[in-house]
Amino acid sequence: MASKEKSTARKYGELASEKVGKALHEAKRGQLTSGRSGKKVRSRQQAIAIGLAEARRAGGKVPRKTSSKRAGSSKRKRSS
Repeated sequence: MASKEKSTARKYGELASEKVGKALHEAKRGQLTSGRSGKKVRSRQQAIAIGLAEARRAGGKVPRKTSSKRAGSSKRKRSS
């Protein structure tokens, strides 16, 4: 029997995984810095966010950001 293939598409593209991997590697070495402040990134979660942001800017396949503002806006529709 052949191996089962997933019917769903990949959520993140190859470019995204490369950028995130590179960001995590730099963070582990203490070389990754954040935006304007230029402070060293200590959090693994922040390193992932930076990698995804770089992938977005480079035009990679990355899902849209989810924020409380974006999620709440669709729920506020008035029903009369």
